[in-house]
Amino acid sequence: MSDMAAECGSGNCDAWAARDPSGILSPYKFNRREVQSEDVSLRITHCGVCYADVIWTRNMFNDSIYPLVPGHEIAGVVTEVGADVKGFKVGDHVGVGVYVNSCQDCENCNSSLENHCSKCVVTYNSVDSDGTAAPLLCAGITVYTPMIRHNMNQPGKSLGVIGLGGLGHMAVKFGKAFGLKVTVFSTSESKREEAINLLGADNFVISSDENQMESLKSSLHLIIDTASGDHQFDPYLSLLKVGGVMVLLSFPSEIKVHPENLNLAARSLAGSVTGGTKDIQEMINFCAANNVYPDIEMIKIDYVNEALQRLINRDVRFRFVIDIENSFK
Repeated sequence: MSDMAAECGSGNCDAWAARDPSGILSPYKFNRREVQSEDVSLRITHCGVCYADVIWTRNMFNDSIYPLVPGHEIAGVVTEVGADVKGFKVGDHVGVGVYVNSCQDCENCNSSLENHCSKCVVTYNSVDSDGTAAPLLCAGITVYTPMIRHNMNQPGKSLGVIGLGGLGHMAVKFGKAFGLKVTVFSTSESKREEAINLLGADNFVISSDENQMESLKSSLHLIIDTASGDHQFDPYLSLLKVGGVMVLLSFPSEIKVHPENLNLAARSLAGSVTGGTKDIQEMINFCAANNVYPDIEMIKIDYVNEALQRLINRDVRFRFVIDIENSFK
């Protein structure tokens, strides 16, 4: 076997994988198991690029398993279904998100919170229950779930959105579709045009401007925090109404909060990741009924390393999507 062939591996599936913490992706082959009685097999046509792909390809949480095939916003067409599968048939258009399996029998699974199952099998950097590699929708459901959980689908309420990337722009879109008053917080004035004129936000605030921040004190019901880097929390917590909630969707290295900003106004700081299958289907139905769609930049897979670097540099409007179908021809 040549060095190139060894590097690419062998198998029945084509992919691009990172081999080490450099995070550089290159062609890779691996074997997918035969379709079992409860499996659904699909031909992947498209896959979104998420900041989580940067985190795990570069081993930023020190738990990456190489070779690592990233990707967890997958769209495709069903090609085969197992004998016991209900609800899917060959030819259906389907999506795969952050996880692909769970125990199906615990308290969380029985409450449609499969994403919190202790035996949840993640789409990337994970091993399936039978010991094989796990298969390959994220931004939308990650912001939709906490908005529904905290009753923000009620017109007239006020929403704050920190960051205007893949997650943030979907939070703005859902907020406007729910009839909310939406304020976008950013460190970059260059985002104002996109926030107001493209996405329809009601207000845009530079988070480092103390006067602008002060003018919004105690005005927001919910804040969706999508900022990927380390940042302060107290300036945002003070903008919440009594009983307001700030939801953290990213993974900063630490959280520092002055107790006064929580206790004196009964505010809460909460966390959230993705969503259960029931919420995902509800979100897809809502998006279809209300024309809520992400703004994307379509790329071929051989551009993925440049795309990841642009994602780090915040140079994308607002989500890269890989045209898988036309990348492996």
